[in-house]
Amino acid sequence: MSGQAPDERSRIAVRPIEEGVVREFAGTGEKVNLSYGAYLQLDQLLSAQKPVSRPVHHDELLFIVQHQTSELWLKLALHELRAVRDRLRADELRPALKGLARVKHIQRQLTDQWSVLATLTPSEYAEFRRFLGTSSGFQSYQYRAVEFILGNKNPGMLELFAHDPAARELLQTLLEEPTVYDEFLRHLHRHGHAVPEQLLTRDVAEPYRFTAELVPVFRRIYEHSREYWEAYEACEELVDLEENFQLWRFRHLKTVERVIGTVRGTGGSSGVAFLRAALDLTFFPELFAVRTEIHS
Repeated sequence: MSGQAPDERSRIAVRPIEEGVVREFAGTGEKVNLSYGAYLQLDQLLSAQKPVSRPVHHDELLFIVQHQTSELWLKLALHELRAVRDRLRADELRPALKGLARVKHIQRQLTDQWSVLATLTPSEYAEFRRFLGTSSGFQSYQYRAVEFILGNKNPGMLELFAHDPAARELLQTLLEEPTVYDEFLRHLHRHGHAVPEQLLTRDVAEPYRFTAELVPVFRRIYEHSREYWEAYEACEELVDLEENFQLWRFRHLKTVERVIGTVRGTGGSSGVAFLRAALDLTFFPELFAVRTEIHS
């Protein structure tokens, strides 16, 4: 005897499949029921993890999945940032703010997943690192695309993707297009804010550079937030976005430092030193400078 009362046994019984659950996915034409696996193309997706170590090392799958999922999140972030930019251009600020809120959640996913890769110890990574050859996250064109659309443009990066015409074309397009910040400043100008003319007519293919004359514009918005509430909120959303980006960079740096120390990256970069230098990059410098002005 198990000692369980009848009502306890009934509570742990297998739940029956409900009558209306679709079970048949065969057929042709309009009569085909689309399955979960078919819609997501899981056969293709789940067969894309192909370890190169020989013999295959157990932890290489973790390394592949970490980077593949990062690329999927970056794809979505870029998709959303392009939409945000378009909405700012159309003066649809509220939908643009909704898009920025979604990007911030995507950034948190990207940052949090470093904790999974950080479970990879130096000795475990050493077992398959040599098989990676010259491949490196430094070569992620989607990461570069996100940086481009936020303002950190570098034409020299295009040379890294001469072997990949589609990637190079994407970066070339984003290089020549306004950034999210460009469109935000133009939006402010159209709504009566004294954005300096040189920012409205600047060469958008150049990296964005700090403009002191813009700081008073933001100070006015911050000090009269009730009057300019939507612009004020947008400023804070952009500050959140940049802060999240810096947290992602820092978490990346600490994970790399934890796993490989200070050795050079597989792609030829200086590794940790290169990642540390990126912490000094900023997308929206005046939005941080205005804080000093307000408190001075």
